Amino acid sequence: MADGGQRAFIGSFTAAGGPGIVAAAIAPDSGALTVLSTVNGLPDPSYLALSADRRMLYAVSETAEGAVAAFRVTGDRPEPAGPPVPVDANGPTHLCLFAGHLLTANYGSGSVTAVPVRADGGLARSASGVFRHSGSGPHPQRQQGPHAHQVQPDPSGRWVVGVDLGTDSVRVCTLTGGALAPHREIALRPGSGPRHLAFHPDGAHAYVLNELSPTLVVCRWDAAGGELKPLTEVPVLPGAPAGDAYPSGVAVSPDGRFVWTATRGEDVLSVFAVEGEGLSPLTTVPCGGHWPRAITESGGFLYVANERSGDVTWFAVDPGTGVPRRGGSIPVPAASCVVTG
Repeated sequence: MADGGQRAFIGSFTAAGGPGIVAAAIAPDSGALTVLSTVNGLPDPSYLALSADRRMLYAVSETAEGAVAAFRVTGDRPEPAGPPVPVDANGPTHLCLFAGHLLTANYGSGSVTAVPVRADGGLARSASGVFRHSGSGPHPQRQQGPHAHQVQPDPSGRWVVGVDLGTDSVRVCTLTGGALAPHREIALRPGSGPRHLAFHPDGAHAYVLNELSPTLVVCRWDAAGGELKPLTEVPVLPGAPAGDAYPSGVAVSPDGRFVWTATRGEDVLSVFAVEGEGLSPLTTVPCGGHWPRAITESGGFLYVANERSGDVTWFAVDPGTGVPRRGGSIPVPAASCVVTG
């Protein structure tokens, strides 16, 4: 950033009235957000990713056509760094940077796409490869075929890890010459519907959040062999859901002591203490809005994108207990994610 201050970038669904991409300043003492600018023009930029040097911002266009776009971040308003690039897939819902490429998880097509990143941070004109998942699950509406929901690098930087809600599995891949190749597929409980995965700071454990059943799977991660081993599955809610309950996001504290999840419908954040290779539920707190689609930890604060109430809420985290305390919110219609840097 030009002034060196920390920023938050918020994605939204323009088809549901969202403003596009919102840039906000973060107050270092309170975590409070102040809107700086809005960038409109890319349809449904539902998920965002920042480059390591914070000079580039990347966004999916979660549409039937499916695309990604790059933006330069030199001031208070991200500026487009070229036209959107097709991902040759339907409904890209998540993205990450890995080994000189931008990768997207394409929910509609059940695939992962690789787009080369140029030396200046911009994107190549076309994808270098698309890895198509196969399989299905027992849920009659949601698992008729593969639905890649998240893709990210593992902590060692050797592997690409993709979470597929439609096939109840996590796929570990390699990326060589712009092409993704399967290394291992880890099966999870049938009908669980895995949505997102977060690694523990120790690099040896991970937590898989299930959307179709409100649970969290504790896993051991072997970076040497690229293998994920499920250990235990714990509920994210203290009792049976009162109604619809669809977990959406998971975050781990930088010191590795706590894990947080967000659950839509119940509209709560769940707090867990990490105890060895297990999790101990501590409490739940209201998410500050309705339909929390994503949760992000940054600098001792949690940021929650509440899609249906159209706001982003921030929470200060008690460093001793891990319990979030609501600080405030800003209006962002159809908010879908928050990234900070």
